[in-house]
Amino acid sequence: MPPTPRCPFRRLHVLNLAILMCIGAVPIAAEPQAGIAPKIHTGGESGAYHRNFCPPLAMALTHAGNPHVCTPSSGSFDNMRRIAAEPRDFGFAQRDVMTLERTKFDDGRAFQTVRVDDLRECLFAVARNPELKTFGDIAVRAEELRFILPPETSGSTGTFRYLQSIDMDLAHASSVRHAGDVDEAIRLALAADDTVAVFVQFPDPDNPRFQLINRLGGHFIPVIDRNILAARIDDRAVYFAQATEVTDARWTKKGKKVVTACTPLVIFTGAEDRITDPDVSAIHKKAVEVLRALPGETIRPNKGFLAGILKRTRELSATAVGKLIDVSDAAREKAKPLIDRAKEATSKALEGSKPHIDKAKQSGAKTLEKAKEAVKELIEPAPDHGPKPE
Repeated sequence: MPPTPRCPFRRLHVLNLAILMCIGAVPIAAEPQAGIAPKIHTGGESGAYHRNFCPPLAMALTHAGNPHVCTPSSGSFDNMRRIAAEPRDFGFAQRDVMTLERTKFDDGRAFQTVRVDDLRECLFAVARNPELKTFGDIAVRAEELRFILPPETSGSTGTFRYLQSIDMDLAHASSVRHAGDVDEAIRLALAADDTVAVFVQFPDPDNPRFQLINRLGGHFIPVIDRNILAARIDDRAVYFAQATEVTDARWTKKGKKVVTACTPLVIFTGAEDRITDPDVSAIHKKAVEVLRALPGETIRPNKGFLAGILKRTRELSATAVGKLIDVSDAAREKAKPLIDRAKEATSKALEGSKPHIDKAKQSGAKTLEKAKEAVKELIEPAPDHGPKPE
């Protein structure tokens, strides 16, 4: 068997050119998209998935003689939809979104997980109301608060839906609005005391949106709770408690950190039994093996802003996590009786006013009937009582 052709390009900044030149060198067995290089579906074109995490994967596959093209997308759910249609592709997803949405695709059997590394996106909740300090505070008040999220197709929205699926209090959130992007969600949320913005991203203290939160008088609410950290899929944790920087020391006298839940980055592809062509299936299996064998440091950026962020983000000890959970539980338990009493008082007030409302309705109905009779006399002709005298 002749040796597999290798592309002559090695440097990352010419990766796209290398892939294009190598496509013709690798035979692709007949599938619906035969002759077209398979893809690695990422996220937004300017996001970390596309710019930082995908190129090393594409380079490794190109070196193995199986080029894949980094392709921007709308995020985790969009990647799942695309791979369900083309199972030989690869994609990135947040573990929480994949956990929630995978049953929509062949009852969860459409995909296989290729690898889960310690790269994690973090959940952030921000508000201006100083009384909202913990996740328990916002969950127990979900019925009376307004939640502002990024677009409906975003990973942030998928995360919020997943949190609702595991938290009975948050499930009662009735006012959920979607903004055009994260920055708009933050601005809207920090314009009122009864509003909270929830979004997911890699923590970058240099990101202008974190500075925006500080300028608008907002504060971070730790997204840490017993239900969140207990969530599991295939006996693996969906979230991890981490302390991460959100404000650089250059912007304030002291750099600010926030403790919150972070969800792992998952690399996935189509299930093997969904590729029917045996030659394509063999090529796909080899690609899966190549990606699984990559050392973690190959995917993790070793320089630049993201490398620094990941180094400064640390997982919390069990003791620290336990204390945070206790604080959130206490806030929830403290607020619940007050909210229940307020609801009871409102209900009694409504019941007390009901006789007056009913009486007013009856009086109004009688008045309406009288008015109808008066109008009737005006518009109907008088009854005919025989011929008029001459």
